Amino acid sequence: MITNFFIPELNNHDVQEQWFQQDGVTCHTARVTIDLLKDTFGDRLISRFGPVNWPPRSCDLTQLDYFLWGYVKSLVYADKPQTLDHLEDNIRRVIADIRPQMLEKVIENWTSRLDYIRASHGSPMPEIIFKM
Repeated sequence: MITNFFIPELNNHDVQEQWFQQDGVTCHTARVTIDLLKDTFGDRLISRFGPVNWPPRSCDLTQLDYFLWGYVKSLVYADKPQTLDHLEDNIRRVIADIRPQMLEKVIENWTSRLDYIRASHGSPMPEIIFKM
C-alpha cells in the first residue's frame, strides 16, 4: 500500500513541510516500512523506530483515540442500526459530515495537549477534555 498507493499519491502534493505519524503496530514499524517512510519524510516521521519516537499507548495525543472514534461511534449508533447496510450508511454519513472547522478545533486541542505533556515531562493527562 505504501509503495503502490501512498507514496505515488504524495507525489501529487507538496510534502516538504508535512509530518507523518503512525502507531506502533508491528507491520507499521517493520524496518522496510520505516525505511520507505524515512526516504519520503526524512526526520519528519513520528513512529516507533522512527526519527521521532511516538510514545506507546499515547491516547492523550492521538486524535483518532481522543476524538474521532468516540465522536463517530456516538452518532453512528444514535438510531440503533439493525442491519449492516444501515450501519455502513451511518458511518459514511457521519464521516462525510465532518467539516474543516471541526478538524481545526481538533488540531487546536492537540497542540494544547502537546503543551501540557511537554510541561509535565510526558506525564499522562489527568483528565481527557475535548473542547468544541
